[in-house]
Amino acid sequence: MEYRHTQFGNVIVIGLLAPIVAGSLVSLYLGIFTPTLFAILAVLAIFLALFYSLSVEISDNVLVCRFGIGLIRKEISLSDIQEVRAVKNPWFSGWGIRWMPGQYWMWNVSGYRAVELLLKNGSRFRIGTDEPEALVQAIEANKMSAA
Repeated sequence: MEYRHTQFGNVIVIGLLAPIVAGSLVSLYLGIFTPTLFAILAVLAIFLALFYSLSVEISDNVLVCRFGIGLIRKEISLSDIQEVRAVKNPWFSGWGIRWMPGQYWMWNVSGYRAVELLLKNGSRFRIGTDEPEALVQAIEANKMSAA
């Protein structure tokens, strides 16, 4: 059973796109476009491309998480997953890539819902998703079919 889902980070997109558009329009209107402004807008555009979405796929017994255009990615073999469960992230956990010291790594683009993986090496990894139940079912179904 293959699984694919992409969640868009609406707040991230708006939060990065708004200053890019505003900075570009103001600089064009005033006729001022400095190298510093260009560098700032370019960095914002790069972050937008890197983090506008989070895609999760399961195929060939591998779970793959990709941010944005796919340069930032993580692959986890389903055989390395000991437990899987739907969880709710605390409000202060934020978005992006986060390390919650002594607890887990988290990848998230929007919302508070996630799927937590307990890996056989004892580490925990959370994947933010707007459909945690479907992701849990897909992981469990693929683990069973691989066994």
